[in-house]
Amino acid sequence: MTPNNVNPVQWQQSLGYARNVCARIFRDGGRPADAMAAFGLDTAAAPCDWATVVDRIATQISKAPVRKAA
Repeated sequence: MTPNNVNPVQWQQSLGYARNVCARIFRDGGRPADAMAAFGLDTAAAPCDWATVVDRIATQISKAPVRKAA
């Protein structure tokens, strides 16, 4: 589901990047809390499922300011 306040293209790119990062962390034996910590998110209330973590990371990436080419 694409949030209403984010460009759909930016959301899809953020979601793809978050999935890629989470897959690497999972492959290396990491937990969802490790993925959230990698992006500076609060790990105290980290969910147990990867789908929620991917969405939270994608949301965090989408909030970052977009750099424009010169």
